[in-house]
Formats: sequence, C-alpha cells, structure tokens
Amino acid sequence: MTDKDQSGNPKFKTHETLAKYDMNNIAISTICSHSALQIFHGAKQEGFRTIGITKSEVKEFYDAFPNASADEYIIVSDYREILKPAFQNNLVKENAIIIPHGSFVEYVGADAIQQVLYVPLFGNKTSLKWESNRDRLGQWIQASGLRFPKEYSSTEEIEGLAIAKLGGAKGGKGYFLVSKGKKVSKDYTLQEYVVGVRYYPHFFYTPLSRTGLAAGEGSIELLSIDKRIESNIDEIYRLGMTRNELTEYGIIPSFVVTGNMPVVVREALLPKLMTMGRRIVESSLKLFYPGIVGPFCLETICTPSLEFVTFEISARIVAGTNLYPIGSPYSPYIYDEPMSMGRRIASELRLAIKKNMLEKIVS
Repeated sequence: MTDKDQSGNPKFKTHETLAKYDMNNIAISTICSHSALQIFHGAKQEGFRTIGITKSEVKEFYDAFPNASADEYIIVSDYREILKPAFQNNLVKENAIIIPHGSFVEYVGADAIQQVLYVPLFGNKTSLKWESNRDRLGQWIQASGLRFPKEYSSTEEIEGLAIAKLGGAKGGKGYFLVSKGKKVSKDYTLQEYVVGVRYYPHFFYTPLSRTGLAAGEGSIELLSIDKRIESNIDEIYRLGMTRNELTEYGIIPSFVVTGNMPVVVREALLPKLMTMGRRIVESSLKLFYPGIVGPFCLETICTPSLEFVTFEISARIVAGTNLYPIGSPYSPYIYDEPMSMGRRIASELRLAIKKNMLEKIVS
C-alpha cells in the first residue's frame, strides 16, 4: 500500500510516519461519536491506549461509560482541527492510529482524509472516497456482480417510485421519496425504490490470514447483521393514511436513522450474503488496490423472491455494530472470546504488529 496509491500525492508518507512509531505503545484514536464507545472498549480489551477527540460538552457523557471511555481526550471546537499540522503532529507523538467511522468521515471529509491526513489510519483511505461518491459506489457494486437499483438522470425517467439521496455518510438525512415529473435538485441521486426487507450485514476483511471465507488476499468474516430504525418512515404506516392524505396534513416521510435493531437471517441465505461480501472485496482489489481493508457493511434489500439488492456500501465500521459489544449471534461461531467489531479492529492491529505487517492494514 504505497503513499502514492492512497493520495496521488507522495508528500503524505504515512508509512514513513508509521516506521517511527513505538510498537509497544500504540494508541487508538477516533472522534467521540458514532461507534466510538465500541471502538474504545474493544481497544482496551486488546491492551491499547485510547485517545478521544471530542468537544468539551460531549466528554462527560463518554466518561459516564468507564469501560468504554477514552484514556485521554483532546478537546476541539471544530472536528476539522484534526487536519491542522500541529494537531496531527501531536497524535503522531502519541503513536496514534485513527479508526474512521461514519461521523469521522462526515465531519472531516473523505477528500481531506485522503489528501491532508498523514496520521496513520486503519484501513484504506481510498475506499472512503469510493463510498462517498455515488457514481463510484454504483460502479463498485456493479463490478462485483451484485444487483444495484436503477438510477435516473431526471424525474421524467422514473418508473413507479424513486428515492432521492445525498452523497456521503448522512444517516439518511435529506432523503425523500419522489415520483415522475417532480422537481429535484441536481445535488440528489435518483434511485429506484426497491420494496422488500432491509438487511445490513457487517463484514470484516483481513489480508493477514485465511481463517474465514477465502477472499482476495485473505478472508472475510460475517460478524453481525442489523436493520436501521428510520424516523418517521418506520412508523408512519400506523396512521393508515394514503400518500395524498399525509401530504394534506403536512406529514413528510423521513429516512433519518435514529437507531438499530438486531437481525438474524434465515441460515439458507448466509451463502448469498457471504458471496456478496467476497465479491465486494475482490472487485475492490481490482478497482483501487489494495482494496477495502477491515470492516464494511452492505446495505441491502431482500425482495420477496429472496434476491438481495445492494444500494450502498459503508467502507468502515457502521453504527449497527453497536448492538453487539460483547459479540453477535454469528461471532461465537468464529471466536471463543466475545468479539465486537471494535475489538476485531483492535485484534487485527495487534496481529499486524506481532507479524510486523502493520503497513498492510493502515494508510
């Protein structure tokens, strides 16, 4: 994983920075949001120091969970302060490795993470760029041989019902349903609305071992699955109103994610999901070598014919994994000890340090 592969700019030599680290004193760091409690908890289980990046008004709420609070905090007024050289140099002095999550990508920005951030980051920065760009995202999914919803260049092309989406890790904010002929800003992507049940499987790809299902240069593990609770679309049906009646009363369907529910799929569907995960990994190796590394999630809909339609890829840890801080219905089939996604990240870092292969999983 060369520096030029990651940023297109050889100035940012993450691995030269990493070579100066004290491998016996690595710290795991992230913004205090999204899945930080799980990340810190898992890091502590694997014996790492933790550094939380937070705003002053948030710190006390993380300290309220002592088993998952950070060992130390860096207080900021704006999360983009992370990009300042003095801030980054401070993290480098602490031998810090950043774990990206949805809030981290949204607050700091995928472009800035790739072009400006030189603190070592777990995973492949380029995958975050592919996640946040809808054209590239569709290319990635289709290159994997997965079914992807139809996309429309204008509302005049819409057949039936579509959903208008903004790019990036927005948690469903700003999404809305749209039909033929309606005026929509060019900032939105128009995507076929597929009817079915939503499933969000959480995978982990390791290039360091073949302990799971063989994929790419290593293997993938299916650690858990969730379903999102979206406000207010998940409850609006209880009103028993038609779409026109909802509009009349000023009730607008909203897809903002407010929480998560645990899910176990029919066991007969697991081969389909695992195959999808493997294809996503193997296509990523071709599209942006060394491909996706670590945790990722496929956002899917299972149709009545039991076909999975993949409409998003989250190329890092997702908040749905917060349901499983001591393991999931699937993790005991892989590990003897409780294994959250946060701990799985930390254990991968621990293994890479032991094997002197950290450069394979950070960028």
